[in-house]
Amino acid sequence: MSQPHEPDHPRQAGIQVIARAAQIMRALGNAPQGLSLAAIAQEVDLPRSTVQRIINALADEMLVEHTGPGGVRLGPALGQLINQTQIDIISLTRPYLHELSDQLQESVCLCSLSGDKIYIIDRIVAERELRVVFPIGVYAPAYATSAGKVLLSEMPEASLRSLLPTSLPALTEKTLNLSQLLKQMEHVRQQKISSDMDECIDGVGSCAVALETYLGLFSLAVVGPTARMLSGVGPVSETLLRCKQDIERAIGHVLGKN
Repeated sequence: MSQPHEPDHPRQAGIQVIARAAQIMRALGNAPQGLSLAAIAQEVDLPRSTVQRIINALADEMLVEHTGPGGVRLGPALGQLINQTQIDIISLTRPYLHELSDQLQESVCLCSLSGDKIYIIDRIVAERELRVVFPIGVYAPAYATSAGKVLLSEMPEASLRSLLPTSLPALTEKTLNLSQLLKQMEHVRQQKISSDMDECIDGVGSCAVALETYLGLFSLAVVGPTARMLSGVGPVSETLLRCKQDIERAIGHVLGKN
């Protein structure tokens, strides 16, 4: 492992510490289950002693937390900070999420894009025996989920190519490669709705729409067992698009206008 040059100037050193802390938190963001100190050090190419010092400082602020002997993951303070920035969109859309879930009897979620992953801001879990339950927070690569793909479709192709790796890691046998994804983006832009069936998790399907609001761009997804989603894709799509219109009518780019 290379030994990075330590800056002499205090201001430069402070900036470097912040950059290194950001590197570590990004690495942990890619591993929701947590990483060992050795794995973090390897991921960010820093000495383990340096990683330990930064982890200790981040843990004091609850930005990371220890998961057991040697394990570290993102801490609750980070989620609280993100939640505070999203509290308005949560309070404004929560009634629509409840209504959508009640109408379709499926789980629904509100998402935003966090780098090349989706961040689940809010969720309503369906009240039925066979249902899909998913965590709030950074959850999955955007390219393999309907909620992520509909947000990616809003980006220019050049930006999309720079964001995603040339070789997309396959999460299941049905995960799209980059050329398939780019081709699908054209269809998503035209139809204003995206789907994934077993592309992220075997047995789980979803449909999503983008929400253009004065608070930013978000996606709204319906998630359920693939068999149910496939059999009801028409009604799900129609109900999702109506919900999109209702939300954007209430909190679109210009308040109270479509």
